[in-house]
Amino acid sequence: MIKPYENFNQIVALFSDLRCNRIPGQLVIQLTDRCNAFCPQCGMRVTKKFKRSTLSADNVKRIIDTAAQKGVNVVSFTGGEPFLFLDQLVMFIKYAGEAGIEYIRTGTNGFMFANPGSAHFESRVKKVAETLAGTPLRNFWISIDSAVPSVHEQMRGLPDVIAGIEKALPIFHEQGIYPSANLGINRNVGGNMTKGLRVNATLEDDDHLGSFYIAFKKAFRKFYCFVIKLGFTMVNSCYPMSIDHKKKDGSGLSPVYAANSNSSIVSFSAGEKALLFKALLETTTEFRSQIRLFSPGSSLYALYRQYVYDTNASYPCRGGIDFFFIDAKDGNTYPCGYRGNENFGRYWDMDTNALDRIINDCRLCNWECFRDPSELFGPILNALHQPVDLMRKFFRDTKYFKLWFNDIRYYLACDFFNGRLPPDFNRMGMSGKNSAF
Repeated sequence: MIKPYENFNQIVALFSDLRCNRIPGQLVIQLTDRCNAFCPQCGMRVTKKFKRSTLSADNVKRIIDTAAQKGVNVVSFTGGEPFLFLDQLVMFIKYAGEAGIEYIRTGTNGFMFANPGSAHFESRVKKVAETLAGTPLRNFWISIDSAVPSVHEQMRGLPDVIAGIEKALPIFHEQGIYPSANLGINRNVGGNMTKGLRVNATLEDDDHLGSFYIAFKKAFRKFYCFVIKLGFTMVNSCYPMSIDHKKKDGSGLSPVYAANSNSSIVSFSAGEKALLFKALLETTTEFRSQIRLFSPGSSLYALYRQYVYDTNASYPCRGGIDFFFIDAKDGNTYPCGYRGNENFGRYWDMDTNALDRIINDCRLCNWECFRDPSELFGPILNALHQPVDLMRKFFRDTKYFKLWFNDIRYYLACDFFNGRLPPDFNRMGMSGKNSAF
């Protein structure tokens, strides 16, 4: 398995992109909006009434071919539930690998792991694991909503799925696949310790916010201990995606990707969001030597400052510049899944070189798929194109840059989160701990 940028051609291509004020491209392809789970935090849940859509195989292949021609490095296949169409999904993963896409990712709500006591459960899971192992898939995530099994299973409508996941993980590991637990941050993550906390719209309610911070910090600790015990070696955290931001001119986000909700389960005030990011940063720092954690400390710190001070503390998102989203409903391209008022049309008809790479300044959502890599590459682009601005930022907030340097060390120690390799705990521990608070 080739590691990130370890050969000369990859290094040359990366620096060529950076000199042109670009970073490695990423494409999220929503294969389908069909789903079989009941998740209250998602607009694609099975009980939601709308006309469902699935991209045609020909269109997906044409998108992949175009992505390869454009030098896109990362392709993620998402849903809905992409594993409802396993054969096609496997075909697309193999096709993307053959086209030269190096980082290929997909995930599941976990429905295949429900009812682990049923006949032939292990043989069915082994078949899926062997099938995925025969593809160039790099990362495979499994959604986990809560550190309390019964809460997660009630939210998803998948009976005994946690026991099934625990039973399935060793089977995947035997095939050289190390799945990531995918936490969609919500008010049920800690069970009773978090779900009773009320929504509060102000920063001034110190009693509520103090209790909120303590509860979620405990909940994140509980979650990490829980997934480590289940057998996971990697965790990704999806930041809350209730869409409530508006620009000063009255415009704002218009989601085409329905993996969001106005439900109170994922709705947080600005003050609560700030403390969520603070609690997550503190907890990831604590657990980084025990399990591979995607969330960059620099990104969490920047988002915390953004919500506390209402400033441009974070680097702007590269959605619509280097990152794009393909919608299952119309097959068109968008800057991300939440800027649906900016329809770029068919991906193969787009001239990405003609897009304005200077004035884009979006910080309207917290979609970690795009925000986190944007943050990690921000200082590098700054150094190459605006070095004076970078120096000002460095002396204004040295804590941020300590976190950023530590993120780079940690990502290297984690082999850039290669889900086809087991963790190296010695390297992870040596990468160091660094908290901003």
